[in-house]
Amino acid sequence: MAFSLDDKLVVAISSRALFDFEEENRVYEKGDLRAYEALQRERLNVPAKPGVAFPLIRKLLALNAGTHRVEVVILSRSDPISGLRAFSSCREHGLAIERGVFTRGRAPFEYLKPLNASLFLSANQDDVRDALTAGFPAARVLPESAKMASKYPDEIRIAFDGDAVLFSDEAERVFQKDGLSAFVGHEIDNKHLPLADGPLKPLLQALHRLQTLADEAAPMHIRTALVTARSAPAHERAIRTLMAWNIEIDEAMFLGGLDKSAFLREFEPDFFFDDQIRHCESARVVTATGHVVSGIVNAS
Repeated sequence: MAFSLDDKLVVAISSRALFDFEEENRVYEKGDLRAYEALQRERLNVPAKPGVAFPLIRKLLALNAGTHRVEVVILSRSDPISGLRAFSSCREHGLAIERGVFTRGRAPFEYLKPLNASLFLSANQDDVRDALTAGFPAARVLPESAKMASKYPDEIRIAFDGDAVLFSDEAERVFQKDGLSAFVGHEIDNKHLPLADGPLKPLLQALHRLQTLADEAAPMHIRTALVTARSAPAHERAIRTLMAWNIEIDEAMFLGGLDKSAFLREFEPDFFFDDQIRHCESARVVTATGHVVSGIVNAS
């Protein structure tokens, strides 16, 4: 019987998001593909150091104890020979990653469809934007993000912004056009109308499904948080939207414009997703951060 990804949470990740290939990437960014490939070949036997998303991926793979529920696939612009180093680095660090697609400079996002990906993590903004435009959950990892030493080795903690991340940017468009009071009025008037799906809703759905399947005795559990600039009374529509989706989150923080980083420091997520780069820049000092390049604030 052929292997199927249909019932799994599939994370597609670039080799640079998984491992620290920043030195190699600086060569790649100069436009000399041959020099980049030569450098990778020279280092084929040198295991790469963990990258920004490495701790999250290691924890997600730990959900497979007993049952195969998570599949991680390397999806990279690197050439296939450079892919040897990525796979050998996985083996060195004990990551059970068996599948990869290497496109040698071409945009790889088209392979997200056959992979049935619930998330694409890449350090390449163009690839992330293309994936989001095509309807796939994606975020640009900030390579400079902190790698938090979590107090929760048996828990995957993921935090999400709301508008333009879990939800559509409908309300954000009102705010950008007419200001805060118009935004609040719009949300009060529509509090019983669920917000449309945002780009990362499929990821939250997949995580919630895994939560419902989890055994109390399992070695790894999932905890999610909504961390949003919304405040009361605009909070109600966000919660009612999640209720309409039959999705439960574990924590919700309605911060009304307070700096999110202080709250993220307390929650200690393995990863945080936000659509606004200013929030990402603040959060990356605290934890691994992904910029969801979607919505009105990223239109330019």
